[in-house]
This record gives sequence, C-alpha cells and structure tokens, in this order.
Amino acid sequence: SVKIVPQARAGIVERLGRYQRTLDAGLALVIPFVDRVKPLLDLREQVISFDPQPVITEDNLVLHIDTVIYFQVTDAKAATYEIADYISAIEQLTTTTLRNVIGGMTLEQTLTSRDDINEQLRGVLDDATGKWGIRVNRVELKSIEPPPTIREAMEKQMRAERDRRAAILTAEGVKQSHVLTA
Repeated sequence: SVKIVPQARAGIVERLGRYQRTLDAGLALVIPFVDRVKPLLDLREQVISFDPQPVITEDNLVLHIDTVIYFQVTDAKAATYEIADYISAIEQLTTTTLRNVIGGMTLEQTLTSRDDINEQLRGVLDDATGKWGIRVNRVELKSIEPPPTIREAMEKQMRAERDRRAAILTAEGVKQSHVLTA
C-alpha cells in the first residue's frame, strides 16, 4: 500500500514487529499485513508548559516556579525506541534539575538570575535528551512565586525604601532653600 507522510513529520515502519526504516516526508510504499507504520511524529519545534513546581531555595523558602520548554524531535527512531514517553520524561527531568539549580541559590539570587537558571536548565536537559533524539532549544521560567508572607515583607521593604528616599529628597530641598534664602 501507499503511505503519504506530510512535511515536518516522520513515521517509523516496523516489519513483523521489528524496526525496518524511518519514513520521511513524501510518498512511501509499505507491504500490507507485514509492515506496520507507527503513529507519525511531529518534527517541528514544540512547546510544553508545566504546572508550578514547589522548589526549596538555599535559605529554606518554598518557591513555586512555572517553566516552559521548547524542544524538537531530531531523530524519530530514537524518540520512539529509546524512551517510552519523552514528554513526561522531560517534565520529570526539568523538575529535578530545577530543584538542584534553585536549591543552591538564595531567594535574591533566584529572582535576579533567571537567564543563568534558564541556561543551566537548557544545558542539562539538552545533554540528557540528546540520546532520546530530542533537542531542547530553550527553557524559560514563566513565573517565580515566593510565599505570600515573603511577598508582603518584600512589598513593605520596597515601600519603606521609597519613603526613605522621599524623606531624604525633601530634607535636601529644605536645606537648599534655607541656603538660597540666607
């Protein structure tokens, strides 16, 4: 029979239950009842967003971090036979790697070094997923949520800092006006 594989997709052909070949885009001939074409794999870049993960920082605060992974299947055979479910594997690997990276940072470091965290995650994930025929192109931290009590303390600290700067500016203005009028 004839099998048409659309652009940016790949199919795995098994002959009598064993890997035969990878179908690329275009027209392909398969032998009915002997060859079986597994579900087609999408070779385009894909995006997965993971639910917020609880992560403990070096200073023992629990943060909830949302991550987004951009990846692409580069080897259809490896993605089919090297791992059972590459999406859940990427999610688990992201969670554990995120916990390792954030676990060595304080809250302040975590909030100010997103790019470093993204790059460390991408490097580790790309190394681990390479043998599965997957390339991780980008990792983004969508949001970092500290606990509500810490958020309130940070807001009070920022408010106090603004009030302090305003008081200093007012005092300097009064001082300058006394100097100019004298």
